[in-house]
Parts: sequence; structure tokens; C-alpha cells
Amino acid sequence: MAAKKNPSAKGRRRRERPDRRPRRLVCHFCKEKIDYIDYKDTALLRRFMSDRGKIRARRVSGTCGRHQRELAVAIKNGRELALLPYTGNQGE
Repeated sequence: MAAKKNPSAKGRRRRERPDRRPRRLVCHFCKEKIDYIDYKDTALLRRFMSDRGKIRARRVSGTCGRHQRELAVAIKNGRELALLPYTGNQGE
């Protein structure tokens, strides 16, 4: 017995308007010509973390693949040295 498809809004794909294209994200590190992502630069690394302490995805942050990998390593090093949190605010 096959399951019936529910024609709710959840299952539908969102239609793109032909006159509106999403803005192309540009890698911050390529644009600024940054060669090395320093794990001690917490202000920069926090820009690529969510408020809960998660590393933002490439498609959200706009970084290229190479810099996303370097960024993840730098964030993990910063967490290991207690410069960055593993999780977000615990008091809330």
C-alpha cells in the first residue's frame, strides 16, 4: 500500500521569481587576500560561527572550499585553547 502524498506547503518547492536572483556570496578571505587564518583572531572567527557555537556552512558564510577547511581547523584550534566556546550561551 503506497503512502499518499500530502499536498501541504511543506512538500512543495518554492518558486523563484524570474526577476530576482540570489546575491552571489564572495569568499571573505579571497577578497581580502588573507593567506593564513589565525586561530587567535577570535573576532574574525566568531563571524563564521552561529550564536550557538556551530561553524556556519559554506553556503551560508560564502567562503570557498579551501578557506572553509582552514577556517574549521582554526575554529577547532581556538576551541581547544579555550579562546572560543564549544557551545553557545549556557545561562539562557
